[in-house]
Amino acid sequence: MVSGIINVYKEKGFTSFDVVAKMRGIFHQKKIGHTGTLDPDAEGVLPVCLGKATKVCDLLTEKDKVYETVLLLGTDTDTQDISGTILNSSSVDVTEEQVRKVIASYIGAYDQIPPMYSALKINGQKLCDLARKGITVERKARPVTIYEIEILGMDLPEVHMRVHCSKGTYIRTLCHDIGQTLGCYGCMKSLIRTKVAGFTLDKALHLSEVEKAVKKLSAAAPPETWNYETFRELLYPVDYVFDRYPEITVLKEAEKPLINGNRISAEFVKEQPEHTAELYRLYDWNQKFIGLYEWQKMTNEYKPVKLFME
Repeated sequence: MVSGIINVYKEKGFTSFDVVAKMRGIFHQKKIGHTGTLDPDAEGVLPVCLGKATKVCDLLTEKDKVYETVLLLGTDTDTQDISGTILNSSSVDVTEEQVRKVIASYIGAYDQIPPMYSALKINGQKLCDLARKGITVERKARPVTIYEIEILGMDLPEVHMRVHCSKGTYIRTLCHDIGQTLGCYGCMKSLIRTKVAGFTLDKALHLSEVEKAVKKLSAAAPPETWNYETFRELLYPVDYVFDRYPEITVLKEAEKPLINGNRISAEFVKEQPEHTAELYRLYDWNQKFIGLYEWQKMTNEYKPVKLFME
C-alpha cells in the first residue's frame, strides 16, 4: 500500500470527491482521502492523503488556510458566488476608501452564518440538498477568524483580495457579508486556495501530472508492490505535517513497548530533549517515523497520541 501525501491542484469543475475518486484509480487503492472540501468552481491546493497518511486528514482540515478571491460588489446570488441565481443587484456607489475600511473591519474574530449551498448537515441532511429543493432552514452563526486580508487590486465593482483565515471560513460568505455591510450587495467571482499548512500553490500538481508521474515511476513495478519508496519523488512523508514538533529517537530496547503501542519510558530515548514542548515526533532506531507522542512529566514517559506504524 502507498502511504504519503500529494499536493494536488484541484481544477475548476471537479469536486473534492472527484479528485479522490481519480486518485484511487491512479494508485489502484481505496484508502485515500482529501483534507478539506473545495467548491467545484474553486481551484487550488488540495492535499490528498494515501494509506496510513489518511490519519492526518482531520489534522490538516483543522489548519488555517490562505485564499485569493475576487469580490464582485453590486450582485447578490443564492449561492453567494457568481455561479448562482441573481437575487438582487444594485449600483456600486461606494468609494475605494469605504471598501478598504469595511474589509478591514472583518479582520479578527466574527460570527459567520454558513451558506445554504454548503455540505454542512442539519438533522442528517446536507444544506445544499435542501437548497436545491428550494428549502431554506435557519443556520446558527459559527465563530471564525480572519487573520489577514490583503487587497491585491481594486477596480470597482471588483476587489481582488488575499485572505488568511481559520478553518470553517466560507470565503463566499465573507464576500456576501462585506457587500451587505457596504449596502450594495456582494458575491464571490473567483476563488483559488493558495496554501494549506505547508502545502503551497506553486508546488501543487494537476491530476494529469500526477497520473503521468505515477506511470513513469511505476513502469517496472506491478501495483501490488507499490509503496512510499516507489513514489518518493511524488509524495510528502506523513511526518512532513508535523515538522513543527521536536524530534526524538528511541533505542532498540524500546522495541516491545513501541510495537504494542504503549508508553515509552524516557530511559529509552537516545537524546533527552529539554521538554519545552508537549508533543514530539518519535522515530525508531532506524529513523522510521512512528507517530506523535506527548511528554508526561509526572511519570517520565512519552504517551502515544497518534501512531503511523505500518
